[in-house]
Amino acid sequence: MIEKAWGRPIEALESLAVRSPCDDPLLRTALRLRSALVITDNAVAVHQDRLHALTRPGHVPAFYDLERLTSSAADLRVAQAEGRSFRQAIGHVIEAREAAATAGRAPAVRLAQAAVARSGHSPRALGQLPEQLAPSATACPPGAGRAPHR
Repeated sequence: MIEKAWGRPIEALESLAVRSPCDDPLLRTALRLRSALVITDNAVAVHQDRLHALTRPGHVPAFYDLERLTSSAADLRVAQAEGRSFRQAIGHVIEAREAAATAGRAPAVRLAQAAVARSGHSPRALGQLPEQLAPSATACPPGAGRAPHR
C-alpha cells in the first residue's frame, strides 16, 4: 500500500524519511506504522507456531499445558487485532495524503495532522464510549480536592 501510494520502493522511502523527516510527516508516520506492523506480524507467527506445537496431531496436552494453550490463543488474538489496527491506520494515513494532494492547502494540513495524531492515540478505557474524549493524565492529580487523611 505504501509503495503504491508514494510510487517508490520501501527502501527508497525509508532513506528519504530518514534524510528529510520534516518534508513529508505522513511518509514518516506510514513507515513507523509499517515497522510496528512487521513486529506484530512476527508476533502472530510466533504465537501460531506455539499453538501448533501445543495442539499437534496425536498429542494430548497435559493439564499444566492448558494454561499455556489458553494464554497463547489469547496472545494470538491480541496480536492479530493489533495488526488489523496498524493496517487500518496506514490506510488512514494514505487517505489523508491523497486528500492533501487533491484539496486546498488548509484542509490538507488538518488532515495530515489528524492522521499523525490518530496513529499515536492510546486505546480507550474500558466502558468508554467512542465519542468521549479520554481524560488528560495531568488534568487532576489523584488526591486533588480531598481533605488530608491521617
